[in-house]
Amino acid sequence: MLEKEFQYYLRNQKDLVDKHNGKWLLIQDEIVIGVFDTKKEAFDKSQADNLIGKALIQFCSPGDSAYTQTFHSRVYVQK
Repeated sequence: MLEKEFQYYLRNQKDLVDKHNGKWLLIQDEIVIGVFDTKKEAFDKSQADNLIGKALIQFCSPGDSAYTQTFHSRVYVQK
């Protein structure tokens, strides 16, 4: 749903990190429309501007750790 905004972030990640490392970005239509210190500030702005579901809130950092997750489970499968 926000694929265009996420692809924009990936294409421009290096430049965005140079300018906004450690900040939360609000991205809509391939434009950074806000830079925030916290995720809550970014969410509050998106809510106030009626952008929930229309704009991407993305943590700005180098590498892929800001947009990948690893889940560990203690599930044991016995055959």
